Amino acid sequence: MKGILGKKLGMTQVFGEDGTAIPVTVIHAGPCSVLQKKEADTDGYESVQLGFGDKKEHRANRPEAGHAKKAGSTPKSFVREIRGMNPADYELGQEVKADLFNTGEWVDITATSKGKGFAGAIKRHNQARGPMSHGSHYHRGPGSLGAVDPARVFKGQKLPGRMGHDKVTIQNLQVVQVDSEKNLLLIKGSIPGPKNSYVVIQSAVKAAQ
Repeated sequence: MKGILGKKLGMTQVFGEDGTAIPVTVIHAGPCSVLQKKEADTDGYESVQLGFGDKKEHRANRPEAGHAKKAGSTPKSFVREIRGMNPADYELGQEVKADLFNTGEWVDITATSKGKGFAGAIKRHNQARGPMSHGSHYHRGPGSLGAVDPARVFKGQKLPGRMGHDKVTIQNLQVVQVDSEKNLLLIKGSIPGPKNSYVVIQSAVKAAQ
């Protein structure tokens, strides 16, 4: 298992050897600092904690500053722990860069999706609307909320509410290109989140089909 943190820069396209256009998402992956290692003997599981993006010293509280100093690093703005990474392969303070991955590898990417604000049932849950003709009295409402007898709305009913801003993982995305000099990864297809949002890139847990 390999993993790295990064920032989504946007989308573009590259051309394959046969001339086909491949839509890709550009990710600024690393350099990340190893802030902490957890071992099965002491913590019950194995993981490596990475930090990405420098944080100004005056914006970091004392625990953050002390935690980073212990690893010989500076406070980071985005810190995540990635399970499955072998702590024996890394040293505290070591830098992890984009060349950790190779062209053609398959990865899983976790990010926070775009927030859409308060949305109705049609947009939020893809429900069908009612007739738009005169006298219908039902156009974009959520529809029936259940039987009359319970006299309440059951949990899980698909209703209007806040949409988006959820943790989303997209599996089996292919690394199209690696720019080790600029620490860029070009990932085929789209990934969740707006531009300049943080992402977590890990080795795919399922075999690509």
